[in-house]
Amino acid sequence: MKSNKTTIHDISKALNIDSSTVSRALNDSPRVSKKTKDLILKKAQELGYQKNILASNLRTQKTNTIGIVVPRISRNFFSSVISGIEETAYKAGYNVVIGQSFESLEREQKLVSTFLSNRVDGLLISISMETTDFNHLENFKTHGGPIVFYDRPVPLNNYTSITINDFEASYNATKHLIEKGCKHIVHFSGIQKILLYKNRKEGYIAALKKHNIPVREDYIFEAKLSENDGVEFAKKILQMDQIDGIYSSNDTSAISAMQYLKAKGIRIPQDISVVGFNNDPISAVIEPNLTTINQPDFEMGTIACQQLIDLIEQGNNHKEQQSKVLQTELIIRKS
Repeated sequence: MKSNKTTIHDISKALNIDSSTVSRALNDSPRVSKKTKDLILKKAQELGYQKNILASNLRTQKTNTIGIVVPRISRNFFSSVISGIEETAYKAGYNVVIGQSFESLEREQKLVSTFLSNRVDGLLISISMETTDFNHLENFKTHGGPIVFYDRPVPLNNYTSITINDFEASYNATKHLIEKGCKHIVHFSGIQKILLYKNRKEGYIAALKKHNIPVREDYIFEAKLSENDGVEFAKKILQMDQIDGIYSSNDTSAISAMQYLKAKGIRIPQDISVVGFNNDPISAVIEPNLTTINQPDFEMGTIACQQLIDLIEQGNNHKEQQSKVLQTELIIRKS
């Protein structure tokens, strides 16, 4: 059956221009004048010409596509990072394909395998909370292309990562509570298998020690930091004596805990002060609005994406370990 798709030869025939010139114009070759190029592109549009991307990719061994693995796109922080990635990729002529792990190692492994099968040129990934085995990522790097980690650092050598100083940010958050007079501060900690949450916990501990406040293991609650986790943590706090401060490793559980405590008659910050992490938009509008750590999320996305594109385009000559640590800011509000 004959295809009705417009070809380069149809454009060539319509304009009476050699097909090789048409091909060069469509590939934006500098060997074709702007006037001729504009004429060819206009005619191509009129005839409904669509470039055969697959055939082009097979010739160049490049798909101009980047795979992104994100734990949860519904989290404002991650959606802002992805906005930065997409804008940078678009400007550089790359497409992006996004997959969510939903904090599952198994889903993450399947996504990475799918990206490898579809021959994406490189991978941007924030690992799941379950990820302690990195074989699937080593396999992608060997058989696929470069990888850049964003947000969540990994205990691997010779990889590029774009992160923040989680230890320092946590130290500053805890120090702020201490300076406000808090002496019994609980910490909502993420899963300790994840280096990011381990670093945040260590920052909390270091601030307590610096100010001669005893470190109590029963003041450290570990979970995936969902809304439900925040509520469960708040219930625990109501059964404890003297708690006057909460430092949470994310805003989600901090806010749900605040709402539960308020419903039970606890005044914030008069009875318990709260500091979160992420600066989610809701943190500025809840009552009282939440003191939190602001991360340069959009900037993280742009830098991570540019680093990956640089690695892709350098090919086998690329240098790994172009890692960067970005600065955070403590935003002081009323909580």
